[in-house]
Amino acid sequence: MAKHVKICCVCGSGTVSSAMVASKLREKLAEHGYDVDTVECSPISAESTLSAGGFSLMACVSPVYQDFGVPKVNAVGMLTGLAEDQVLEDCLKILDAE
Repeated sequence: MAKHVKICCVCGSGTVSSAMVASKLREKLAEHGYDVDTVECSPISAESTLSAGGFSLMACVSPVYQDFGVPKVNAVGMLTGLAEDQVLEDCLKILDAE
């Protein structure tokens, strides 16, 4: 049975890049036994999005300097394709520890 997790994907300014990251994370984490729900948002709406609770981590395309009590992963590599494995490894480290 897959482990269910919820990830907040934070975009640079809108939701296009966060939607791309969300799609890749759902696909890659499913290969590791995770059932992933994603919510995409902009940095400006991150606080209100995270206030809904239940998030396992934040996958950020742009820097989020506030501490919302949710682990953060730099997810730029999912956009560039140059560091997808590192982003996946960072996410798995957090999720496997839950």
